[in-house]
Amino acid sequence: MQGIELSEQYYLSYGVKMIEEKFPEFKNRIAAGLVGEGSECYGFDDDVSQDHDWGPGFCLWLNEDDYRTIGQQLELEYEKLPGTFKGYNRLLSRWGSGRVGVHGIGEFYRRGIGVSDVPDTLEKWLNLPEEFLSKCTNGKVFFDSFGEFTKIRNKLMEFYPEDVRLVKIAGKCMTCAQSGQYNFMRSVRRKQYFPALYAQTQFCSDIISMVFLLNRHYTPFYKWKHMAVASLPILGRFLFENIDFLIASDDYKKKESIIEDRCAQVIKELYNQGISDSKSDFLLDHGPVVHSKICDVALKQRDVWLG
Repeated sequence: MQGIELSEQYYLSYGVKMIEEKFPEFKNRIAAGLVGEGSECYGFDDDVSQDHDWGPGFCLWLNEDDYRTIGQQLELEYEKLPGTFKGYNRLLSRWGSGRVGVHGIGEFYRRGIGVSDVPDTLEKWLNLPEEFLSKCTNGKVFFDSFGEFTKIRNKLMEFYPEDVRLVKIAGKCMTCAQSGQYNFMRSVRRKQYFPALYAQTQFCSDIISMVFLLNRHYTPFYKWKHMAVASLPILGRFLFENIDFLIASDDYKKKESIIEDRCAQVIKELYNQGISDSKSDFLLDHGPVVHSKICDVALKQRDVWLG
């Protein structure tokens, strides 16, 4: 059983009853689910995942007024719930506290992305790391009749404002070209294998991030980037399989060919989305073109490399 299914069944078996019996007047004001850090929130957990911070548990979210009123009491009742469910125990590591249990909605988002609500300026959006946004929009909400938690979540899931997305895509055009199309084979020809390996890894990371941006999905923490990209409709499965080929191959010319093919596919998608019309096969040349599509004056004045 995967963690998110275990969590939901645990909530339905124990959480619902606890809330109805102990906090009946708040039962339609408490949101429940499993969102945040951990492979189980992405559905990527396996047997190895069960050695720490995995097992029966769920999150309960309250607005700030309700949290002040019942937050501590609700947490005490939550802690009384059985520690074992369907044969599974939750093993808490030194760094695993706060992943489940009771949270104020604003504080949950503040811990996750640094602000308690949806960012209200383009600059704030730009400064939010994608992996933070990913972990606040993953998982599953089991119940939210009141809707305050889900309202913020849904706005975040609409993705970056378009100008911010363009800033980031333009920047990835530059770094993908620099590491993959330029520095990788130059390092190989010089027999400098550390920078060659570094450039290959950087390219893989950045081209995956690029595909997330093209799909309007937040890139998760590096451990899950490769697995997560496979489910994306635009170039996702194609990239997932070819990254495997790139990493596994010991043929440098084959690696170079794979890098060029991946860049060509991204360039084709830039055309499809109407954000580049450059005829160059060098992804770097597309960065300034994408950047020129930005409408906001301040963002347009940024160096294209800073995306």
